Amino acid sequence: MAAIPAKNTRPEKLLRSHLFRRGMRYRIHVRTLPGKPDIVFPGARVAVFVDGDFWHGLGWKERGLLGLPDQFPTRKEFWVAKITRNVERDREVTAALERQGWLVLRVLTSQVTADVVRVCDMIATEVSRHRDAQGVGPR
Repeated sequence: MAAIPAKNTRPEKLLRSHLFRRGMRYRIHVRTLPGKPDIVFPGARVAVFVDGDFWHGLGWKERGLLGLPDQFPTRKEFWVAKITRNVERDREVTAALERQGWLVLRVLTSQVTADVVRVCDMIATEVSRHRDAQGVGPR
């Protein structure tokens, strides 16, 4: 597990490069925010997390399995507890950021690799919407 990168993954870099090409400026891995979001638009108060399908509880769907435990041939209890805790932590981090006035967007790596332009469109729309709702001008 230590060999699996937690940040600067290929899908994350792909998404960042497309956002940058669109003229969108952001910060990455802001340690002062709960959960250290992957991409942050401070002016609009939008935090984006690029979540891996497997580690965030959705890998079983990609594999056509019936449920989370079905993807683990051994040590089911350990893995189900680990993935379940990741999902709980996602909810806790999202709630903490929302309490601070942030809009939280969570995209899956499979969504980014399948259609990065569509994901960028969604993020751009939400950043613009949230910026407008706060009465902040364009940046």
